[in-house]
Amino acid sequence: MYTKKIEEDLNCGVRVAMKVFGGKWKCCILDAISQGISRPADISRVITDASPRVIEMHLAELLFFCAVEKDTDEVYPKRSEYRLTALGRTILPVIAHLEEWGQTNMEFVKDRQAVLDERMVIGMHAEMD
Repeated sequence: MYTKKIEEDLNCGVRVAMKVFGGKWKCCILDAISQGISRPADISRVITDASPRVIEMHLAELLFFCAVEKDTDEVYPKRSEYRLTALGRTILPVIAHLEEWGQTNMEFVKDRQAVLDERMVIGMHAEMD
């Protein structure tokens, strides 16, 4: 049986929240579902930077932690739809605050990212010399 070498500390609220809702695309997925986008293929069309496989993996984790529920049609082809649970809805105000923060600081972050990208290119050229 697999045991982790370093035990997770789930006695910290931030770590617990990150365990359930952390991940590059989970908040975007939850936001999409809250807006009525319930099928994985439709979520993939909205979140174009994430592969369908990654979206499926994040949905499986959200399902495991009861943040979403899954309905599957019994007809062929099977279609799955997701909806938020009561637990999943509790994170929506936090996601709304993250969206507001992102909108407020968007230009600053874009500018800093451009500087970082430039440094990365310069660093790559320096390594080649």
